[in-house]
Amino acid sequence: MTTHVLSLLVEDKPGLLTRVAGLFARRGFNIESLAVGVTEVPGLSRITVVVDVEALPLEQVTKQLNKLVNVIKIVELEQSASVQREHMLVKVRADNTTRSNVLEVVNLFRANVVDYAPDALVIEVTGDKGKVDAFLKAIEPFGIRELAQSGLLALGRGSKSITERVLRG
Repeated sequence: MTTHVLSLLVEDKPGLLTRVAGLFARRGFNIESLAVGVTEVPGLSRITVVVDVEALPLEQVTKQLNKLVNVIKIVELEQSASVQREHMLVKVRADNTTRSNVLEVVNLFRANVVDYAPDALVIEVTGDKGKVDAFLKAIEPFGIRELAQSGLLALGRGSKSITERVLRG
């Protein structure tokens, strides 16, 4: 099995995300990451899906996705030809005795403290999967109280845009 990152340009319509996820579920594929958001074009959204699957079954799902009325364009983003980032918020125990050590880790990973409490910090970290995983491993000994992580966000490198290609026809 190999990991694939798909970027879907879709019309912003109710129920479309359910239909997209359902196609993967019916095939028995586990979606590792799913992120949805607006694009620079009003009325269009981008869905970024990370799935671990062989190429042939993925091709079959891609063909079925292309048949959905509200799916405009699907692109597989290779890691070397795209920028891929994850975003995470982590609430960590940080009392007077450990706070300076926690802040050292925050600075080392170029993360940001976004909330302070006398016994905890909320830290924001953004980066590729390796950086985010390494940050978690480094901060874990201090005690993770809560964690929220976005799905992978990805865009192709260079000046080309899938929305430009769609709008030009």
